[in-house]
Amino acid sequence: MSISPAARRWLGLMAVSLGVGLIVVDATIVNVIVPPMVKDLGVSSGQIQWVQESYAIVFAALLLVTGRLADLLGARRVFLAGVVVFAATSVLAAMAPGGDVLILARFLQGAGGSMILPASLALVNATFTGKERGQAFAVWGSTIGAAAAIGPLLGGALAEISWRWAFGINLPLAVLIFVGVRMFLAPSPRAGGRVDIPGAVLSALGLGLLAFALVEGRTYGWLHTVHPLEVAGLTWDSGPSPVLVALLAAAAALAAFTRRQAALGRRDSTRTPPLADLRLFSISSFRNGNVVSLLIGAGEFGIIAVLPLWLQFTLGYSTLQSGLALLPLAVGSFLASGASFGMADRLSPLGLVRLGVALEIAGLAALALIADADGSWWPISLALLLYGVGVGFATAQVTNVVLADVPEHSAGQASGIQSAARELGFALGIAAFTTVYFSALHGGLERDLTENGTPAPEAEQFAGTVTDSAGAAIAPLAADPRTEAVAAAARQAMTEGITLTGYLAAGLLLLALLSTVLIPGHRQLEEEELVLA
Repeated sequence: MSISPAARRWLGLMAVSLGVGLIVVDATIVNVIVPPMVKDLGVSSGQIQWVQESYAIVFAALLLVTGRLADLLGARRVFLAGVVVFAATSVLAAMAPGGDVLILARFLQGAGGSMILPASLALVNATFTGKERGQAFAVWGSTIGAAAAIGPLLGGALAEISWRWAFGINLPLAVLIFVGVRMFLAPSPRAGGRVDIPGAVLSALGLGLLAFALVEGRTYGWLHTVHPLEVAGLTWDSGPSPVLVALLAAAAALAAFTRRQAALGRRDSTRTPPLADLRLFSISSFRNGNVVSLLIGAGEFGIIAVLPLWLQFTLGYSTLQSGLALLPLAVGSFLASGASFGMADRLSPLGLVRLGVALEIAGLAALALIADADGSWWPISLALLLYGVGVGFATAQVTNVVLADVPEHSAGQASGIQSAARELGFALGIAAFTTVYFSALHGGLERDLTENGTPAPEAEQFAGTVTDSAGAAIAPLAADPRTEAVAAAARQAMTEGITLTGYLAAGLLLLALLSTVLIPGHRQLEEEELVLA
């Protein structure tokens, strides 16, 4: 039976979207399988931290390089190579005999994921045109929102069998993705030239160090070392924080990278074109869309990093129940995907971005408003459903807006830049929201205990214990009649932290909404007279 070209495009999109969902799930699934992982492998807290964060750091570091490779080698080829790398390293993670091998596998998984994301954007952008492009990006984007919410649920369910299945399940899914893309999407065209190796090193170094600093600032301290950093048997435990050093090194590397890219652009070399052609930023929709993309990334999912902690340690949900509580976010994201098909004639992609961000703001504000230490699950679900619908509209269509006026031969590197902006937004949001959340938890608990007659040193000790455990110490405190009041105060302080971070996220997204006025509502490619050879 022959398959029509249109059907082939949509079947190919399903495979591409599943690939994107796979890499997003692996960014969130690890957080909920830590306890059985620690019990099975006996890994240290430092190793666990690297298992959780190495994936995101390497992912962000390589996006510009892999985006350019998608142009030079073909987006389909890079996507398929990324799927193979991701599958192989997932098997390595599932079979890891100890923490060191698991950390190595996570680093390599990040490399595979960084190949998949920008190549997927380039494939969608090149395969679909007109009204279909907006619909395709709606499917692509709703997958990201849904996968971020499904990760904790899937992790909780698989942890009941074995934490290794959280990685092992990637293998059959990767095979399905590989076959689907290979069967239904044609090979992508290749641009001429070669990779700018010095630029690749500078971009990977700069983005990787920046991502490390944003993610780890609260842990190691922003200015002075507050917690030892252990890497490859070496320990950094005093003096200036490794985060401060990383920020300074990242700034130097990215400044050098920018100068090199500008110089290559002026030479107009076809043999070694720039890794990130800075002339792309003369396109208004690309330049301003990336600013909005970064702000949306920062506001959207930072709260997801702390919400499961509140659900488990304040409301008393199990890991699986916490995942189920986040499921409405995924449902809302998929609902938005379906609704956007019928709305494409009435609202432009930019209009859908604005609608989505407005709904996200409403959902987060509602969540902050109804957060209660003794609250019921259903108001939370309704707020997350509204938030998820907003994510489904905004996350997909902002990418459509950013890439709308980019020439096809630059789609790969443009996708890499847009993906980097999104990932750095995620890292910035996680850094900001976890810092605010845990600061509110520590300060609020210490204040409440002191006001109720607890001696200041003891109050500070209780606040430190609860904060350092991310709330896990609340249950043991509640089980002891002598510290039951401390547990109640801790639950209230965690709730205040969720309220504050919810309003902060809504405020950040409001800034993103206001920033959309900088994005042109129509194509300006000819007006801006951009020439990209």
